[in-house]
Amino acid sequence: MLFRKDMDPCCAYCKKGEVISETEVICRKRGIVPISGHCAAFRYDPMKRCPPRPVKLDTGKLKEEDFRL
Repeated sequence: MLFRKDMDPCCAYCKKGEVISETEVICRKRGIVPISGHCAAFRYDPMKRCPPRPVKLDTGKLKEEDFRL
């Protein structure tokens, strides 16, 4: 998921940009731009992505027979 080749362009994940607030990115090419924006100079940087947290296991619904073979 982090290293997909068909990544949708987004300034927050671009090598040329740095996030400066929750809504803005400072870009070497275009200056201050919206975080969801993109341009032709977009180059994906997988190290800028934060993967979603894993879902916690809901053990409240499990029963003893769920663990029997």
